[in-house]
Amino acid sequence: MSVDHYENFPVASWLLPKRLRRPVEAIYRFARSADDIADEGDVAATERLTQLAGYHAELNRIERGDTPTDSVFGPLAAAIHDFAIPLAPFRDLLSAFAQDIEKTRYAHFGEVMDYCRRSANPVGRLMLHLYGDHDPRHLAYSDAICSSLQLINFLQDIAVDYQKDRIYLPQDELAALHVSETQIAQGDTRGMWHTMMHKQIERTRKLLQAGAPLSRQLKGRIGLELRVTILGGETILRKLHADPGCVFHDRPVLTKKDWITMLGRALF
Repeated sequence: MSVDHYENFPVASWLLPKRLRRPVEAIYRFARSADDIADEGDVAATERLTQLAGYHAELNRIERGDTPTDSVFGPLAAAIHDFAIPLAPFRDLLSAFAQDIEKTRYAHFGEVMDYCRRSANPVGRLMLHLYGDHDPRHLAYSDAICSSLQLINFLQDIAVDYQKDRIYLPQDELAALHVSETQIAQGDTRGMWHTMMHKQIERTRKLLQAGAPLSRQLKGRIGLELRVTILGGETILRKLHADPGCVFHDRPVLTKKDWITMLGRALF
């Protein structure tokens, strides 16, 4: 499966142990389909929220030991049962998806991080659970990595998100540097745009680095996959720093050359 559409999720790739591929695929399908409800198509907001409420109902059925009625939840119920996965991370994800329907601006960075806590951090916590790792320090490292990846995605998608009438950049920080919504709408990088972006990039880089020790503490394939993921985040941040206006004309992505370099660095 491609990860382009839900970039913070480590999909069941060749790096994953075979025994974890099915549960990861099941979790991915849950997250992907729920995110699509929030993001895709022209369905009214009330209907989207109703559909997400249906997902909550399916989780409640699984919790009671009942058989799910939605096909997305059959494999998920099996994974939850086989690996004793807690339901809180799934509910947090649904909360974040619902928020995307109802909230389009963030007053300050604290609000952004609260969103990341529910939209991104559950992914890392679910992966650590599947690997049987419940170390509180590792969970904290994972949260830092996942939140930073979410912030990177926000920076990549400034123009894309604006087309959906969403701005994840903190409103108070935009105002302090006199960066307006009109600039975002027009792709205007004059004034303090570069200063604003460099501030966002540096803070995100520090958060990513704060979680990076986890990639060396986890052994085997999960450590390798995590090192590649962190290097990918660093690569995107470098591209954003080199051209803070690229989000409007050439959204930064990882190239084949980037992937080869990252894998080589992760291995050696």
